[in-house]
Amino acid sequence: MNEPDTASSLLEVRGLEVSFGRAKAVDGISFDVRRGETLGLVGESGCGKSTTALALMRLLRDVRLGGEARLDGTDLLVLDEDSMRARRGADIAMIFQDPGTALHPMIRVGDQIVETLNAHMKLSRDEAHQRAVDLLRQVGIAAPEERFFAYPHEMSGGMSQRAMIAIAMACSPRLLIADEPTTALDVTVQAQILDLLRELTGGLGMGVILITHDLGVVAGMTDRVAVMYAGVIVETAPTTALFANPAHPYTRGLLHSIPKLDGGWDEPVPTIPGSVQGAMELSGCRFAPRCPRASEACKAVPALREIAEEHFVACWNAP
Repeated sequence: MNEPDTASSLLEVRGLEVSFGRAKAVDGISFDVRRGETLGLVGESGCGKSTTALALMRLLRDVRLGGEARLDGTDLLVLDEDSMRARRGADIAMIFQDPGTALHPMIRVGDQIVETLNAHMKLSRDEAHQRAVDLLRQVGIAAPEERFFAYPHEMSGGMSQRAMIAIAMACSPRLLIADEPTTALDVTVQAQILDLLRELTGGLGMGVILITHDLGVVAGMTDRVAVMYAGVIVETAPTTALFANPAHPYTRGLLHSIPKLDGGWDEPVPTIPGSVQGAMELSGCRFAPRCPRASEACKAVPALREIAEEHFVACWNAP
């Protein structure tokens, strides 16, 4: 894989490994996030997307981390806990999948925003309160002065997710990780949340990692895509190139699994046969047991190779 233009790189991840005992949930992945860019991290459940995000945030316990994750040159993986705590929220922030579990149920929403502000900014009590109200207004919550005093259970799922976004954006981080930010929301609210994220991050030079399994969201929200399977990245490309010319059989399988609006209602949705092997059973190309193109060469691990400008694939039989 060619070296990226590090002058524009905000985050440089090299050989990231996350091990739970002998099992590697993430096995030596490398990618970059550029300033002002949204990178989509996609793949089916269990492929290591959220584990990657939590490793970057240093929120995993009792695991072994390897590799490097440099945010503006500073390796997040080697910082002590106090140094990392100072960066969470200020330099790198995360929107979690489920605001119902991420928000503290016994603390008012406004106070949770204020807590983040007080940890990283020198504000008076009144300034922090007003900033929290302004953030609630900015993320589209009606009557923010009143909602400041609401508890999470008094808010809908959409409002809770907006509050989570307000907390994540409170200190204008350089890197924002959005982990399935619309999973538990209905379609209309999903669109509103995605529009909000696009509006808040656009033009700020902020790097964004958008983790999702929804390829429709990827198509409309991202500049580049990294496809994960069983703890490794199997393909990465600019979004338009990936959708126009998917090279890895797994990527093709994901794209073919998208329901077609012009298809008959009685037509089955294409699926990828088989299932992911256990982490202790993996060897060679990890997709080989499910791959229609598998060959003898697939007993060896394929490296990412460039097949077009900024388009890399890890497959022995890809064009």
